[in-house]
Amino acid sequence: MGVLMSRRQTVEKVQKVSLAVSAFKDGLREQPSTRRRAEAGGTRRGTLEQEVQEGEEEASSGPSQPEESSASKAAWERLRDGRGVEPEEFDRANRFTPPAFIRPKRELHDDEPPNISLEQREQVLNDEMCEICEVWTAESLFPCRVCSRVYHDGCLRRMGYLQNDSAVEVTETAHTETGWSCYYCDNLNLLLTEEEMYSLMETLRQCKIIPETCLTLDDFLHYKHLVHKQQFEQPMAEAQEEQVALQFSALDPDKKGHVEWHDFLSHESIQLLQKLRPQNALLRLLTVKERERARAAFLALDQDGDGFIGDGECRRARHAWFRKHQKETPSCNVSISHVGPMSESSPASSSSGKSQEKTPLVMEQEEGGLVDWPGFLRENVTYILAARPNSAALHLQP
Repeated sequence: MGVLMSRRQTVEKVQKVSLAVSAFKDGLREQPSTRRRAEAGGTRRGTLEQEVQEGEEEASSGPSQPEESSASKAAWERLRDGRGVEPEEFDRANRFTPPAFIRPKRELHDDEPPNISLEQREQVLNDEMCEICEVWTAESLFPCRVCSRVYHDGCLRRMGYLQNDSAVEVTETAHTETGWSCYYCDNLNLLLTEEEMYSLMETLRQCKIIPETCLTLDDFLHYKHLVHKQQFEQPMAEAQEEQVALQFSALDPDKKGHVEWHDFLSHESIQLLQKLRPQNALLRLLTVKERERARAAFLALDQDGDGFIGDGECRRARHAWFRKHQKETPSCNVSISHVGPMSESSPASSSSGKSQEKTPLVMEQEEGGLVDWPGFLRENVTYILAARPNSAALHLQP
């Protein structure tokens, strides 16, 4: 009875929301000029330099200044609320209402070491019903490779999270080891608390970063120089600038000459998490699937089964988390890059006999140092989190 009452209450809430949306749409129809201005502002795209130049031109013209400030304000609101897609980017007719993102809150026990056992495997189970429509249709559901949520492709389209250019990719990868991240897990910015998000927004404002714009290498270097000077009160060294340039290249794998806003925001979010939260708190962000993937990776690298791996292997594992498309021959790295649900037949859960043949012992002896299971998790947790987005960009350069 409790479940039935819950369903009935859900239907009533949906009906109320539908009425509110209808009333809102009716209000928009009465103000066509306002909607046209919003659409014009929402569809404008470009790099940060172009946005600044256009803003200066419009500011000098006078009458269009209120419209620009309104569009900028709306962009900051979307950033604050964790909405990664502008409402003006697609027609909302016949589409579901987007979910309200609730940012996490820090708990008192977050800084305490979590109990993640190496020997005790965790059962990976996906949800039975679609996260959006709450209907079960078996194999037509697309599972997320990070969390337990599943989705219909039609529901994702009506939500606006699955466009025509990405539909084929989701269909091909959702049921493979590569996997697909849902719109919750794809957005690393949603891991930030309200306080952390406020801190990031203040930094972006002070550095004059305009939300939802692309950044060129000059923009990225200028921003990093300002952030470094604010934090350390001294200019950035030449070696650090080279690292920033390498990170830009990692965020621009297609060599477009600019970094997309979503990738820049994910990079800054994971950097802020790494800066503000201890590793124990970050470990609590890992899902069951991510913990199982890390457990299988460590067991594949632990050749003699003594609970330790080489420090060099631990460092090399950081690169393998980002292998979204497996083109290499199967080896121990396949276990590390495994991102789908764990099963007994998967390479990640198989014995490490073949992996022993692939891994040279001399390299481990040369680099020295041993890492246990808790140390392996602490060293790799930020890279595991940074590998969540579907983008080919590396949001945290190993």
